[in-house]
Amino acid sequence: MTVTDNIYHIFNKSIAKFVIYNKEADFQRMIDVMDYYQLSKNSIKFSKYKKTLKDENPFYKKLSGVNLVEIISYCIMPTHFHMILKQKTKNGIPLFIKKVCDSYTRYFNIKHNRKGPLWEGKYKNVLIKTDVQLLHLTRYLHLNPVTSFLINKPEEWKHSSYLEFLNRKERKICSFSSVLDINPENYKNFVEDRILYQRDLANIKKFVFD
Repeated sequence: MTVTDNIYHIFNKSIAKFVIYNKEADFQRMIDVMDYYQLSKNSIKFSKYKKTLKDENPFYKKLSGVNLVEIISYCIMPTHFHMILKQKTKNGIPLFIKKVCDSYTRYFNIKHNRKGPLWEGKYKNVLIKTDVQLLHLTRYLHLNPVTSFLINKPEEWKHSSYLEFLNRKERKICSFSSVLDINPENYKNFVEDRILYQRDLANIKKFVFD
């Protein structure tokens, strides 16, 4: 059970580690539904919201409604996703995750002419208790694609909140400034200093558990 105004690490993965984000459009679709469904009742339909993005119209910033969650950080990987969310209303996180996962499942099934579930099961959530834990967890998320050797530096991965943390992204969907005091240059050093360690740790785990 998630509690309002608490922050949680949310994780879910695809069935049998099936690759569900294959192309740029798939990753972007997930980011769009995350942005859109932060609100319980949106002022415009998702199709119109998508059109404003396609037209590079700033209208999407005028979305209004009651926030279910605030997105603190995220990383979307080919077979799974990580999010750090602050719950803003009662049952906000469960409602948000259901809407996001159901929406992406519909999109994926239509695109690939398939039926049935896409996700392994119920998402996992872990309460984040301290600011230090939160800061280190954002680093872990942002290094996920580096740890998996998909890229060499985290800023090369467009499908996470890392560039938002570095203030290099015009369109922002995260609200981390109220809970984290981020200096972009210091944060960049903080993250990159851990690259080799996190890769080594991942290799050790793989060796032990494979």
